[in-house]
Amino acid sequence: MRVMTPPAGDSTRPMRPGPPPEETLDPADWSQLRALGHRMVDDMMDYLERVRERPVWQPVPAGTRAALDEPTPREPTDPAVVYQQFREHILPYPNGNIHPRFWGWVMGTGTPLGMLADMLASGMNAHLAGYDQAPALVERQVIRWMAELLGFPAESSGLLVSGATVANLVGLAVARNAGAGFDLRADGLQRAGTPRLVFYGSSETHSWARKASELLGMGDSALRRIPVSAAYEVDVAALRAAIAADRAAGHRPFCVIGNAGTVNTGATDDLRALAAVCRDERLWFHVDGAFGAFAALAPSLRETVAGLELADSVAVDLHKWGYLPFEVGLALVRHPDAHRATFATASSYLDAAPRGIVAGGFPFADLGVQLTRGFRALKVWMSLKAHGADAWGRLIEQNVMQARYLRGLIEVEPRLELLAPAPLNIVCFRFVAPGRTDAERDAINQEILIRVQERGIAVPSSTVLGGRFALRVAITNHRSRLADFDLLVAAVLAAGAEVTGAGYSPAKAEG
Repeated sequence: MRVMTPPAGDSTRPMRPGPPPEETLDPADWSQLRALGHRMVDDMMDYLERVRERPVWQPVPAGTRAALDEPTPREPTDPAVVYQQFREHILPYPNGNIHPRFWGWVMGTGTPLGMLADMLASGMNAHLAGYDQAPALVERQVIRWMAELLGFPAESSGLLVSGATVANLVGLAVARNAGAGFDLRADGLQRAGTPRLVFYGSSETHSWARKASELLGMGDSALRRIPVSAAYEVDVAALRAAIAADRAAGHRPFCVIGNAGTVNTGATDDLRALAAVCRDERLWFHVDGAFGAFAALAPSLRETVAGLELADSVAVDLHKWGYLPFEVGLALVRHPDAHRATFATASSYLDAAPRGIVAGGFPFADLGVQLTRGFRALKVWMSLKAHGADAWGRLIEQNVMQARYLRGLIEVEPRLELLAPAPLNIVCFRFVAPGRTDAERDAINQEILIRVQERGIAVPSSTVLGGRFALRVAITNHRSRLADFDLLVAAVLAAGAEVTGAGYSPAKAEG
């Protein structure tokens, strides 16, 4: 080949520039990053092993807030320096849910093995829309295991999602589309002449139901909130009456939500009775089992959630009573065709092929709103294989036993008052404060809660039951021990004595 070159001495003719240097985000020195990675793993193992030695929670200091409020970085920083900033300003100030005395809301504790599984999953960085790949087979296996554990048919459809809010949204979307009575995907809710779609859940149903109803275009008023008994379980007779009234008004009922462990008190609706209502009324039966569904894994608690296996769909969080790291929830649907018909789309760029990487197709993308999905299934798969589902069942029984122990401490202490039954793992109580008004008692108990949290002793959360402020202890913690609940009661009594003592008044505290 002849190469053209500029005439000798012709310095005015520009030379064609070469390509710019090619870059990568891989390290220039793998051994250096490897050493830093080993240090990170060792540090995190030390962090988890010594978690009991630290306060449950501590406020983020002003210096850390300032350090984390910085301009967008434009130039690189040594990863070792960045990691040191993490150790100094981030690692010491989490919300504390890995601590043995964290019982705020319903949060899982995570496990060391789950942490490592997340690292492995991030290293693989698999895309779980589908494809012909081992990670997709792992997710299918996990869903089959979950179906078996919860009493669902082996052929049930399922999807791992971020958490129970999304899992419940998936279940309600399938219920709505299956029960609308017209092609909702084609016409939406704006088709003229279609009846108003309505669905039902107890007044104790989690706020996901309102969000889901709004997102699905039905509005908050489509959710019929059915009253509950003194045990916070749905009134089945009132439910039947509400369904009849809606039918008489020309509306179209399509779904009933049963609660397996309400978020406020841990109450479980009569799931068998709800299944019978749905069978009689030809309605979809969805169970919000965010944490309570896993009571099915515990032999002594299985009867509590009897009827769960009759549901058309169920939502459950594996990062709650599965004790796994965030985020992993499960939407399980008895009817695969209805599930797929709600979300599946056809696109040329998502066509399957008889061979090659897309031979597996994109089945998970057809079961929810996400196309891009991470490898959540690995930590579930590794944990079930390493620990066994029976270990989860024993730990769930242990948490319920701990709740009963705490309830017993409260019942024999005259300065404390139980505000709701504790049928599962949630205990709601308060400091009595005799001689005070209801408003003063609420303010006193709120101050007690904050003091216990700020001192790093324990983290309960709060709720309002019957118009009364309650300290709420939700136990989904595999690290908790009975002595931790003794410490909680002692801390509440001590803070209560301080708050009701001389020199303090709720009015002053609020000001």
